[in-house]
Amino acid sequence: MSLLVTGSIAFDSVKTPHGSVTDVLGGSAVYFALAAAHYAPVRLVGVVGEDFPDSFRRVLDHPNIDMAGLEVRRGSKTFRWSGSYDGDMNEARTLDVHLNVLAEDAPRVPAAFADSRFVFLANTHPALQRALLGQVKSAELSVCDTRNLWIENEHDELIKTLAMVHGVIINDEEARMLSGQVNLIRAGEALLKMGPRFAVVKKGEHGALLVTREGVAPIPAYPTREVKDPTGAGDSFAGGLLGYLASVGVVDAMTLRRAVARGAVAASFAIESFSMDRLKAVSRQELDQRTREFTGMLRIE
Repeated sequence: MSLLVTGSIAFDSVKTPHGSVTDVLGGSAVYFALAAAHYAPVRLVGVVGEDFPDSFRRVLDHPNIDMAGLEVRRGSKTFRWSGSYDGDMNEARTLDVHLNVLAEDAPRVPAAFADSRFVFLANTHPALQRALLGQVKSAELSVCDTRNLWIENEHDELIKTLAMVHGVIINDEEARMLSGQVNLIRAGEALLKMGPRFAVVKKGEHGALLVTREGVAPIPAYPTREVKDPTGAGDSFAGGLLGYLASVGVVDAMTLRRAVARGAVAASFAIESFSMDRLKAVSRQELDQRTREFTGMLRIE
């Protein structure tokens, strides 16, 4: 089933206790697409500047990724982010940001993508998320991400977006900030009252909490021994989750639990390297094997 993602494509510079990289490929749409493409065809919508190299474009060369929605804007520069992680690496410290092309007009959804059945709106201005969603004719499932910047500065716009989508993926700090609730179950339930049918509250190395109108389900993170760079873990998680849902074409409470588990597995591969190296190299067989191991760990008789 067709899955559309719209989000950032970036040059990332990252420093962690395990090393550093400069101007590597990053961005929410890229991490999401590479994770989701193992499960379902992905339609990518994004914009880059004329400085975007062909070598980065080739990273997205995957039989399940349609890049017809990638716009290369002449006279513009690609989005750049620089950050660092310390200690347990649960939180990034932003060192520098150059919005560049992201401060300009949003990309258009190609006419051929307008019939997409599943849509993921990666983190960006909530009014822009609604504008992009409005270009898709009749999405059966639309899910958005957000961040504290929009919660603090564009609260009313974000509430309008949440009223339009079927699901939201958000981290624990943001869920508390948006809902006004400290308890994450109550926070998730408060998010559902804003419109979505389900909320996935990410808790970093402690996994995620799935909240639906049928109840709650805590899913731990996959216990990864090698953690080199957490950048993109959340978007890879969303890619595994939405990719699996698009592959089965069903969205109910039990399928959502299975999808969250696959999101956790996708994220576990992404954090094993800087940039896209591990996520690009992983095979579907490796994903399935780790998923079997993970679900086996969760089984309690």
